[in-house]
Amino acid sequence: MVTSPRLKWFGLALLGAVQFMVVLDIAIVNVALPSIQTDLEFSQANLQWVISAYALVFGGFLLLGGRVADIVGRRRVFMAGLIMFTIGSLLCGLAWDETSLIVARAIQGLGAATISPAALAILMTTFAEGRERNIALGVWGAVGGFGAAAGVLLGGVLTDALSWEWIFFVNIPVGLVAFALAPVLLGESKDNRVTSFDALGAVLVTSGLTTLVLGITQGHSWGWDSARTIGVFVLSAALLGGFVWWENRVAEPLMRFGILRTKTVLGANVAGFILGTALFSMFLMLTLYMQQVLGYSAMKTGIAYLAVAGTSIIWANVAAALVNRVGVRPLIAAGMALLAVGMLLFAQIPVEGTYVADLLPGFLIVALGMALCFVPISIAALAGVQQAEAGLASGLINTSQQVGGAVGIALLSTIAITRTENEIVSGVAQPAALTSGFQLAFWVGAAIALAGVVAALVLIRQEEIAPAGEAAPVPVA
Repeated sequence: MVTSPRLKWFGLALLGAVQFMVVLDIAIVNVALPSIQTDLEFSQANLQWVISAYALVFGGFLLLGGRVADIVGRRRVFMAGLIMFTIGSLLCGLAWDETSLIVARAIQGLGAATISPAALAILMTTFAEGRERNIALGVWGAVGGFGAAAGVLLGGVLTDALSWEWIFFVNIPVGLVAFALAPVLLGESKDNRVTSFDALGAVLVTSGLTTLVLGITQGHSWGWDSARTIGVFVLSAALLGGFVWWENRVAEPLMRFGILRTKTVLGANVAGFILGTALFSMFLMLTLYMQQVLGYSAMKTGIAYLAVAGTSIIWANVAAALVNRVGVRPLIAAGMALLAVGMLLFAQIPVEGTYVADLLPGFLIVALGMALCFVPISIAALAGVQQAEAGLASGLINTSQQVGGAVGIALLSTIAITRTENEIVSGVAQPAALTSGFQLAFWVGAAIALAGVVAALVLIRQEEIAPAGEAAPVPVA
């Protein structure tokens, strides 16, 4: 363990920087997708897998990554994940076709699934529960929110200024520096009571989720009532059901479902799933709208997101200061409500929209909503969790967000594409047809965000979270 107070906070800065890189790579690809599609000759149907391959492997193996970290050693696993993520980033930048990029993105996702739960578990075992840990978790949550917003900004800048390959190459020096500093700044910890890995559980849940997303994305082209589509959904249900069955019988399960008996932990994971569903799909739809309908370049699209990235820094500090004064439940509910309002504004986007009138108001509202969600969800997800299960709890909340993101992209993309194709068949011009598809997707996204409000109010229990006194604003800038 790190005992020096100064090293402890430098270690937090390192963990935050690496988490920023991991979250960044979820969103940074969005703006570059049209360039990637052209250079690597991606089909329209397969393009979303550049995002989904990362998110699914990231989400599907997070639970295993957290458990391995608990057993083998959190710092050791963190450093191994850095190596894998850095190699995956190099391979992404060197990709030569659809398959090579999707496989490399999956390797990146596996590295992220190893890094993220180990990093959060290190944080949990380094900072005492209460005010100190809430400050650290505030930094962690703020980094997650800012990384998601900054990804689209940096993706546009790097794609236009250099090329799309550099959205991946930029990770390499970060990974190497972090690997060098980890032994100096981070302490080692593990759970000596557990001695085995539940690899079968990880395979079942990951394959089940991948099959589910495959069914959602291909159902329209295959036919929703076709034998192939129905068979894929049945297979997905069987795999996920098998995962639940296996976890309740194996001696040392990957996922101990008893952890969800704490309503606040359950509520945080439901809210995290919904947050991922809304945000991942929202950024993808807005990016496509700006480039395919409004004709923005990658650079202009990235700069357009500055309103989200910049203001989210300010609001993250406000959220960190408020979390101990008003509690996590009101903040999560308010954040989800603001996300719904932003989605409703985006559902009104016209074919010949302007940035100031049609995008900026929604961006500002969404930035506030993101900040109010990320910080308290990170705290609520670890309410009352024992240090021995820190890896499991951290892996679970990240899994919820990543799986929610993959499902959200698949669902809302399918809704948008289906509406667009129907409009084109009816004789509507392509820009208007695309806009109509995006509008419908945003209506659905708003409904999903409103479900997050209900989940926060019904499931989150402030009394299950240790009182922490007054927390100072988190210095995330």
